[in-house]
Amino acid sequence: MATYRPVAPQAYHTGCRASLGQLYYHHQPWLQRLLCRRLGCDAAAADLAQDAFVRLMRTPRSFDCDEGVRAYLSRMAKGLCVDHWRRLDIERAWQESIAACADAGLPSVEHQQIVIETLCEIDRMLSRLPEKVATAFLGSQLQGKPYRQIAEELGVSERMVKKYMAQAMLQCALIEAGFEASL
Repeated sequence: MATYRPVAPQAYHTGCRASLGQLYYHHQPWLQRLLCRRLGCDAAAADLAQDAFVRLMRTPRSFDCDEGVRAYLSRMAKGLCVDHWRRLDIERAWQESIAACADAGLPSVEHQQIVIETLCEIDRMLSRLPEKVATAFLGSQLQGKPYRQIAEELGVSERMVKKYMAQAMLQCALIEAGFEASL
């Protein structure tokens, strides 16, 4: 299986030296077609293909062969599609909640985008947490459940729920500080 590893920005390899521009020229149409098949939308596919190459530009890789490039881009495309679908789900839920509160007046488009982006960050944070930690966090913060009730539902001690909450709050603090952390 072909491998990839981080390298200096000017060193792109596909068997022999190739620039990012050459990688883009040779692989972007293929990647866009792959994304279009997965998404069913050429415009979204074009956006995500562009995002893939921006990520590759930010974090250069060295590839052993063209198959390695395509394997890497294929894995990246899968992740980009998942992120895209999750964002659509979040946007849909936000629009439904706005529609349910129509009498309260609509927030500005800018405010709506800020809320959606914040919800996406929270979703990314929750997806990185172990299931019980995320469940405890949501039970406490969204549903207002006391730790004792959460502990009973999860089959753990109340002390463990406190540890779960500390773990989730640390992730929130890191997001607030502008750091991404992985567990």
